[in-house]
Amino acid sequence: MSARPDVSRETLERLEIFVRLLRQWNPRINLVSKSTLDDAWNRHVADSVQVFEASRQASGLWVDMGSGGGFPGLVIAILALERAPALQVKLIESDQRKCAFLRTVAREAGVSVSIKARRIEDEPPSQASVISARALAPLTDLLQFSQRHGSEDHVAIFPKGRSWRDELAVARTRWRFQHEALQSKTDAEAVILRIEEIEHV
Repeated sequence: MSARPDVSRETLERLEIFVRLLRQWNPRINLVSKSTLDDAWNRHVADSVQVFEASRQASGLWVDMGSGGGFPGLVIAILALERAPALQVKLIESDQRKCAFLRTVAREAGVSVSIKARRIEDEPPSQASVISARALAPLTDLLQFSQRHGSEDHVAIFPKGRSWRDELAVARTRWRFQHEALQSKTDAEAVILRIEEIEHV
């Protein structure tokens, strides 16, 4: 995947505002690892674009849990303006400082997004069509959160690194689900897990 995603000029401008603000704010509140900041377009933006693409969803509510510095949730909200205008996006993030950053980006980039400054377990159930989370928790915990905030037939999209098979095996001891492991375009050892039909064992 190229450093800059294949999007309209308007969408690219919004993403550029996001990356500029990320670089301004990161020294103060550590939104992403400092070592990844120089490669933010590939390590964070492109990585988030593939989460959006894995959903195959054009409408409904998308909930991104533990949004942190806005990946993938804020990228998804920016992409949705052009590619899925009927999609609503909600970001759940418990850190008030990170929420201030997310609101600043949304305002300056002209993105409509709901930002909830709460713990995931304290936010009322969302009935979302799509749930996402990046670098937040083990898969077993993510499925618990996903069941709380997803509709009955929701899709969960979770990027996972090299230990994804181990996480999958552990999760299967507590959950039944269908999954696809989509090869990451930004990391040869990573996948995007697309999970449906989630039921507690």
